[in-house]
Amino acid sequence: MDFTLNEEHQMIRNICRKFADKELKPIAAEYNKEHTFPMEQIKKLGEMGIMGIVYPEEYNGAGMDYISYAIAVEEISRRGASTGVTVSAHNSLCLSPIYYFGTEEQKKKYMPRLCAGEHIGCFGITEPGAGSDASGTITRAERKNGRWVLNGSKTFITNGGVADVAVVIAKTAMDADHRGLSMFIIEKGSPGFLVGKSEVKMGLLSSSTTELIFDNCEIPEENLLGEEGQGFKIAMHTLDGGRVGIAAQAVGISQGAMEDAIAYAKERKQFNKSISEFQAIQWMISDMATDIEAARLLTYQAADLMNGDNRQKYSKQAAMAKLFASEASHRVTHKALQVFGGYGYTTEYPMERYCRDARITEIYEGTSEIMRLVIATNMLKS
Repeated sequence: MDFTLNEEHQMIRNICRKFADKELKPIAAEYNKEHTFPMEQIKKLGEMGIMGIVYPEEYNGAGMDYISYAIAVEEISRRGASTGVTVSAHNSLCLSPIYYFGTEEQKKKYMPRLCAGEHIGCFGITEPGAGSDASGTITRAERKNGRWVLNGSKTFITNGGVADVAVVIAKTAMDADHRGLSMFIIEKGSPGFLVGKSEVKMGLLSSSTTELIFDNCEIPEENLLGEEGQGFKIAMHTLDGGRVGIAAQAVGISQGAMEDAIAYAKERKQFNKSISEFQAIQWMISDMATDIEAARLLTYQAADLMNGDNRQKYSKQAAMAKLFASEASHRVTHKALQVFGGYGYTTEYPMERYCRDARITEIYEGTSEIMRLVIATNMLKS
């Protein structure tokens, strides 16, 4: 068992770390304050291959593995958590279902521009009355005159306001349970497809989070993704992969917070010495470092199970990674802010932003409670 990163992994870490320090750190505070989406930086990440990092070169992807993907999201989130979730949702939630369940025609039509970062993708499953219980979906899709017509809405959609392509779940059999759900690809500009309100959030203020509204939205019949009635299966497969991305985001937020806390502790003087010399601070840093390393190892383990022709079932590992990494991020950012004392509670330093950004990782793409349910279900089956 070798825990050493290979040359490609080290390369992607260095590239993404330099990008985050140069392109994201200088704008993070301003973009957060103004709720500005980092479109220019996303385009640059597309040119770097990050927006299609794990997908084959024939579709404009970079052809790297899922550990590279986890590293990329981690390093980007270290200085720009909003950008990190944009990359994660685009790769894991939009591109993934198209790649694994789409026809060759669908892949050729949508993936090249998505992988290049020329188009941005989103995934629509959550509704006002359907969050953890995806089977509660009431958005419906009906065949009419050789087309699909959708009616309903989605909420809390990451990338919703900037997406060119949306992968959306809807009910196609009204009297069925989750087996009556199907998945669709919907393009920006489709008749009856509207972007609703933008959410005013606690954190991730540079990320676009909106409603999607379908008012007799018409799409071609061939925009059904996978088979009719396969939507729930596609959604669960997609979310397993997405949870690895969110775990990586949480690790990145934690890493950034710890690095800033260590630097501040070395500079800050109290009682004629730096506060890094006090055991209380040293213990907080020790706890932070241990939490981060454990979260990172769980995340890379889950990512590794997603790789190659021997791709294994990784639902339990993905849930474990997301559960631990997100809750660890809560603990780490809390301790890091404590190191800063009163200054950490102000917007002069980024610590308050780290704390706000970390909190959502325990909620989206499966709450901590749902992650525990997934893990327990897997354990009790064995």
